[in-house]
Amino acid sequence: MADPKLLATFRKPFPEALAAFRLRLGNLVPTRAWDDLRHSAHDRAFVVAGALKADLLADLAAAIDKAIAEGTGLEEFRRDFRAIVAKHGWHGWTGEGSSRGVAWRTRVIWQTNMLTSLAAGRWAQLQEGGFSYFVYRHSGAAHPRLDHLSWDGLILPADHPFWQTHYPPNGWGCGCRVLGAHSRAGAERVGGKPGKKLPEGWDRREAKTGTPPGIGKGWDYPPGASVAQTVSFAARKLRKWPALIGAQFGEGIAGIIERAWPIWVAETQAGISHNPALVGSLSSDLVRRLDEMSKAPASAEIMLRPGLVRGPKATRHERKGDALPEELWLTLPRHLRDPQAVLLDRKTGNLLFYLGDGTRPGQIAVVLDYFTRKPSKDVTNMIVSAYVPNLEEVRRRLASGKLEILSGSLE
Repeated sequence: MADPKLLATFRKPFPEALAAFRLRLGNLVPTRAWDDLRHSAHDRAFVVAGALKADLLADLAAAIDKAIAEGTGLEEFRRDFRAIVAKHGWHGWTGEGSSRGVAWRTRVIWQTNMLTSLAAGRWAQLQEGGFSYFVYRHSGAAHPRLDHLSWDGLILPADHPFWQTHYPPNGWGCGCRVLGAHSRAGAERVGGKPGKKLPEGWDRREAKTGTPPGIGKGWDYPPGASVAQTVSFAARKLRKWPALIGAQFGEGIAGIIERAWPIWVAETQAGISHNPALVGSLSSDLVRRLDEMSKAPASAEIMLRPGLVRGPKATRHERKGDALPEELWLTLPRHLRDPQAVLLDRKTGNLLFYLGDGTRPGQIAVVLDYFTRKPSKDVTNMIVSAYVPNLEEVRRRLASGKLEILSGSLE
């Protein structure tokens, strides 16, 4: 399993979340107070309360973008923040003048942008997934908001009005999340509680905040809902460029994928993640080699379904004793980027990646232009098997001409 601290600290960088934040970078809005912008206006604007200079906002936005894209933590953002404040001579902001105030203010800026970008990206994924039901899951905070805790396990139809006001985060620092399911049984499998009902008066408005009970002022909207379609489109474009362009882009974001990957593996092993994940991309050299052979795929991304990590196939390989070791699962993007060898199965057209230290490598089989939705002819490059092979059998197939080495060596 991945380090639990990693899960607790940063489960952010995935294409939809990054796309959600970057949609806001083109609209840097100077504000005096945190509530100068409300609700979905935040979906298309980046603001920091009290920051009135455009160049100051641009530098702060770049620091947050780095945190989301590269997975850097709060302490690095604090270092960036101090340098930016000094560079622009920004004074008079709330929290200035004491170490405790600076720590509080930087955490608010960092955490708020992280949580809302993640929430916007998750909303986009939920909409794209076409789920019938959503399940509210509490963050598990040691000192929970009792209203948020009372909603834990609530199963409601995806189009229920509850989600228009109660989709998390529901206040400053709220780490609650929503999971999707295609059936009530599926909703129960991800933590839904079938007997849980909405409390009376859940939708009434508090006189002080103007929001429903348990919802912080200004948080009664689903972050990213107003741009869900745009976010999904942007994320799909990142994965669906022509193969050579996609390969070059994949090489550029390799570090982002590597940082995000252990989190997806841990969430999959825990039964939380149910969506395919981007594990890497074909290299530019490999795309060119396939193109020379008239076998170039439509795109370069390499995807993996959770079932290979936690499912019947994974269980079958564990019983046989040829399952990929956990360390290889957790570092799979790095090994895919620099494999020991890549072979072509001449019969199936599949690519076989050999990974690891060369003595007992893992074998990953990738189907090029794999149909994920046959009616709409949606294709991707999908990993369909992952295990430790019998190398002698592989070498026999290579000698017989059934396999062809495209790069690297098995020696």
